[in-house]
Amino acid sequence: MEPTTNPVTTETSQSLRNIIRLLGPGILMATAAIGGSHLVASTQAGAKFGWQLAILILLVNVFKYPFFRAGVSYTISTKQTLQQGYYQMGKGYLLTSFGLNIIAAVVNSAALLLFSASLLGYFLPLSLPLTWLSAIVLIASLVILIAGHFAALNKVAKLIMFTLVIATLSAAAMAWYQGPVAPNDFISPSPWTLATIGFLVVTMGWMPAPIEISLITSLWLKQQCSDQQVTPRSALFDFNLGYIITLLLAIVFLALGALVLHGSEQEMATSGVGFSHQLVNLYASTIGEWSRYLIALIAFLCIFGSCITVYDGYSRALAEGFSILKGQDKADNRQFVRWLLFVAIASFSIVLFFNSALLAMLGFAMTLAFITTPMFAWLNHKLVYNTQMQEEVQGGVALKILSYMGLVYLFGFLILFIVWKWFL
Repeated sequence: MEPTTNPVTTETSQSLRNIIRLLGPGILMATAAIGGSHLVASTQAGAKFGWQLAILILLVNVFKYPFFRAGVSYTISTKQTLQQGYYQMGKGYLLTSFGLNIIAAVVNSAALLLFSASLLGYFLPLSLPLTWLSAIVLIASLVILIAGHFAALNKVAKLIMFTLVIATLSAAAMAWYQGPVAPNDFISPSPWTLATIGFLVVTMGWMPAPIEISLITSLWLKQQCSDQQVTPRSALFDFNLGYIITLLLAIVFLALGALVLHGSEQEMATSGVGFSHQLVNLYASTIGEWSRYLIALIAFLCIFGSCITVYDGYSRALAEGFSILKGQDKADNRQFVRWLLFVAIASFSIVLFFNSALLAMLGFAMTLAFITTPMFAWLNHKLVYNTQMQEEVQGGVALKILSYMGLVYLFGFLILFIVWKWFL
């Protein structure tokens, strides 16, 4: 007798497989985002100030949302990338974006390369110089990207995201159960002073990611559309899922810092290896000593995933931008490889300069991202609201108001930072 199958169960299973198959650019964006901004900035925010900066992290994620969403809304409606849209507004807009993108690509890739190398050193029985470890990570990234391209990157990103979410939620739940380490009479310092503006800027720079990542999301989505059928609804679902994951994990990492490090009088290490050990200790002290190397592996995969994702994305964006400026429709694979090698060599040169100063490198990258963020936000806002888009992705009046509020927020904080940095 043939076994019977439940039509409802079969249909549900098929729907779930379809949803997972359509996940791509949004999850890749989340993989790029959950790196320095979460493991470093959110954890440090919790360690220094407890829960006080939770509202700032929420606000910066909410106010940046329209500008990241622009990469999905514009591309799914017009079948063009954001950079093609910039060029149609005027060559100067694309030139501005392209120039800023070169700087961001090199600096951000270097920061994640140095962080990945620091975590890799945790596993090795031999003590290798950080520059050697960086070279190993860089070569591995180049091999994956040149040999596997988008398909391999897409699969790796989904696996990394799943393991990271499970491990981080488990650690946060254990830390919540055990309670904060800070004594009852501990008084948290205030983050709302002129002296802490620099730290607030670093926290917001990569939270949830630099806005130029929207250019990369746009490219990934266009490529996904050429490989499979993508609807406006599925594209927005993928993006919103990835964005919500980054927002929730930002708060979870802040919780880990607030519960495990805040009030413990433990200073954050500045060296790459020292900080990576401290980060793993944070997890191991909550989940249990048995999890130490498992957590180290997950943390490495998280940052390594961010590393290969930004190398891929920035290189594709630069290759496309350069091709458009030359009057070509799109970049071919040889142009992508050339820009990939350029970003790799330039970023490795920066790693040689910063050497073991991991937090200094990350702080510099996050500050630079904060300074360039308002310009990319304005470019995306101008493009979206000067383009006729599909009704399903327009977002309505509420999204437009949020976009204007985001511009005021980002430019306002930039002005405050400039005044604090150079005039006070």
